[in-house]
Amino acid sequence: MRKYSWLTPVSILIFVLGTLIFLSPLFVPEDVNWPIKQKLKLGLDLRGGTQIVLTVVTKDLPEADKAAAVENNIRIIRNRIDQFGIAEPTIQKMGESDILVQLPGVKDPIAAENLIMKSAVLEFKLVAEPEIAEKFINQIDAIIQENLYKFPVLAKLAEEDKALAKAGADTVKAGEGIFKSLITTTERDFAVRYEDLDIVRSLLQDSTFVNLKPKGYDLVLESVDEKKKASREPVVLYVLESTPQLKGTDVDRASMEIGPSDSPNPQIANKPYISLTFTRTGARKFANCTGDNIGRRLAIVLDNTVYSAPVIQDRIPDGKAMITGQFTEQEAKSLAILLNNESLSAPIEPKYSTQVSATLGEDSIKSGFRAGLIGILAVIIFMALYYKGAGLIADFVLIFNVGFILAAMTIFGGTLTMPGIAGIILTIGMSVDANVLIFERIREELDAGRTPSAALNAGFKRATVTIMDSNLTTLIAAIVLYQFGTGPVKGFAVTLSIGIVGSMFCAIVFARYIMEKTMIKPGKTTMSI
Repeated sequence: MRKYSWLTPVSILIFVLGTLIFLSPLFVPEDVNWPIKQKLKLGLDLRGGTQIVLTVVTKDLPEADKAAAVENNIRIIRNRIDQFGIAEPTIQKMGESDILVQLPGVKDPIAAENLIMKSAVLEFKLVAEPEIAEKFINQIDAIIQENLYKFPVLAKLAEEDKALAKAGADTVKAGEGIFKSLITTTERDFAVRYEDLDIVRSLLQDSTFVNLKPKGYDLVLESVDEKKKASREPVVLYVLESTPQLKGTDVDRASMEIGPSDSPNPQIANKPYISLTFTRTGARKFANCTGDNIGRRLAIVLDNTVYSAPVIQDRIPDGKAMITGQFTEQEAKSLAILLNNESLSAPIEPKYSTQVSATLGEDSIKSGFRAGLIGILAVIIFMALYYKGAGLIADFVLIFNVGFILAAMTIFGGTLTMPGIAGIILTIGMSVDANVLIFERIREELDAGRTPSAALNAGFKRATVTIMDSNLTTLIAAIVLYQFGTGPVKGFAVTLSIGIVGSMFCAIVFARYIMEKTMIKPGKTTMSI
């Protein structure tokens, strides 16, 4: 019997414990507070999810560019979805300009559409000085009063004010128009009462208003989080310089971060935020902007919404900034993905989106699992009957090998599909094949008169080379399938690759260790094989 270093039993212990720990959520009820939160994801064919059909609007493009625009949009959509961590998505072209997107496990079609279709616009704009902001608001108020008939909603409000005035109620203040009646003031900003928010928001998006307002400055509302919605607090209305100091193109990288709990900044303490790193040119612009405007506020505007407007305290030369706000982790991650990716080559419109159930149906799923279970049981029974004690050890190790595949997919966020189950079943066959090679070689050595210990050593030594060669060639094929395949093909390749690694460890290390500890005894001349 050979002497083992500490590495062998420790690696086996890690293998066994890791498998059991990350498989445990499969057997723990939902209402139990279990420390391991990750669970194995099921694909669209097993679990259902969201299916979206999109149309690429190519009517304004030259004929020669239409096909390229569709293909480029598919690439961009795939990049966004891959970064979001949705495993096993199906993204493929349908007809000339349609794109089919299937997202397993995603229950919110609207959120999925937003992630796919939006092109996040990031701008850094200076907040106007108080006296300039006051003058701009007065100008807008006067312009709207002069053109009230062009804004039906505001005209209706003005009529209601007149009626109230006749009844002796307080209405619009003297010298103010209907627009300023919607505006209140805070310590340093203008704000919109929550009940008037929809009116102001629609006004700011009105093309007539955009054309009439004075040039040089813009009105932009702050981001409204769930807390503000619940409390119905006034929403800040910023007056910003129209010309941005920096744009999203100046950002090199965006990532979602969680602030440390002991951070002195309450906006990031134990909260998600977006960390920005500027390009070399962007860092120079940011340093100049902060250096030239100390004491002023710089608004961070994302998709025409202000997320924060901090006061510039000093010149910032390191080319880094952050976007804070009442983000959830998923929202911050989605925004970071959009900021990291290029814009779509052509506009896309949703044709329809739906939440789909498991495409194979419950009966087909049950049949697939039943077939896999019967196959595993048949292999286990055959190995136990044909190879006796050694076969039982192979069966024990085989169960851990299957568990290892599922645990590894859980750790890495993989998704189990029916092709993936096929990969697992194929791995079972390959794992047993490795054991058969080893056991037959051991039998030959025993028949030649060797002792059990010598036969076992020779059997593993001579069969290991063959096992390594056959498994490595299969692993190369699986890597190629993953690299160039899509959807179900990738699912098959992932489970096959993990299974190959697990089966080699189980056959060459795990099974040998158990056999030497249980079947080889001093003075014993036979083996149960």
